[in-house]
Amino acid sequence: MVHDPSFHQRLHQAQRLAAEFPRPQAAAQLHSDRLQQHIREEIARQGGAIPFQQFMQLALYAPASGYYSAGSRKLGAAGDFITAPETSALFSRTLARGIAPALSRLPEKQLFEIGAGSGVMARDMLAELAAMECLPDAYRILELSADLIERQQQCLADPPVPVAWLESLPENFSGIVLANELLDAMPVHRVVWQGGRLEECYVGWESDAFVWQTGPLTDKRLQFRFDDICERVGELPEGYLTEINLLAEDWLHSIGKSLQQGLVLLIDYGYPRHEYYHPQRSQGSLMCHYRHRAHDDPFAFPGLQDITAHVDFTAIADAALASGMKVTGYTTQAHFLLGSGLTELAAACDPADAGLQLDIANQVRRLTLPQGMGELFKVMVLTKDLDVSLPGLMLCDLRGKL
Repeated sequence: MVHDPSFHQRLHQAQRLAAEFPRPQAAAQLHSDRLQQHIREEIARQGGAIPFQQFMQLALYAPASGYYSAGSRKLGAAGDFITAPETSALFSRTLARGIAPALSRLPEKQLFEIGAGSGVMARDMLAELAAMECLPDAYRILELSADLIERQQQCLADPPVPVAWLESLPENFSGIVLANELLDAMPVHRVVWQGGRLEECYVGWESDAFVWQTGPLTDKRLQFRFDDICERVGELPEGYLTEINLLAEDWLHSIGKSLQQGLVLLIDYGYPRHEYYHPQRSQGSLMCHYRHRAHDDPFAFPGLQDITAHVDFTAIADAALASGMKVTGYTTQAHFLLGSGLTELAAACDPADAGLQLDIANQVRRLTLPQGMGELFKVMVLTKDLDVSLPGLMLCDLRGKL
């Protein structure tokens, strides 16, 4: 294992930035210290370093102490970031309209949401589907966080259809799978091209701090993927640092294996491969969110901050095709929402209420403008044994860019 001084320098730069953020309260700091100790023990158990993917897994999902496993508020103004369903009910209501044609064609009318956040997306979608007289027979939520399950159950206290929480998807099922900002939170491998070879990024502990190290690849697929990236985008510069999300691809394979008939709707921020791995994007896309501040130090505030990476949608499309699904559509969030009836829903507000109209207009802008969520967030629709046209895919087809 090699200590990487360039990583170390970037770490200290990020730490100086993180030092300017609001300090955690005493209880939160104690929680973070416990998780940090847990990770340190794992580093020691494995001989002094663990792959970054494992560090990210522990930081986000370690039982009772990871960011998504513990009880701190994550979403909304009091949390660390705001998702589209939290931004406006129009988002979820428009999604309901967008998937209604597929739901009406399915013999088994089930909705499966993976990672349901606070539950507001499920609540608002079901309300809109009820208004359209197009309710599913059941709504299923797969959620790993006990804290979020409790919040979801409070939010969905009186649903119009049965709602159940699952620990995993059924082995064989039909229906619609919804995943909003799921793939970006899956632990990624970080790799760096240096000295004429590809190395993986590890995390060690030195001088009372986490430090970057480099070492051998933990999965041979990383080399194959990187070779494919270089074939598509050309030679990458020395020191090129990036992420590869094998877990997301494995997840798509499991979905494709179990889904008998239906549709998968993925909404996340990311790029097609030639943009994701552009030579100028030499520091990757890893991003952390703490108290509505974005930074790039995954070692700050363990257990108290989100850690994400953008999605390589080309890899997602390849994994879907390899698992027997069809890439039915790929477009921006703005085009999908506008095609699904966002402006019609927005126009239905009370014209005499000027304040409400202004608020609705601001919500639409946040969801659709390029400098907001409109272009960075993409929508990918996958289908299996289902021939359906969704209105949200009619305005702009970006599949050719994959």
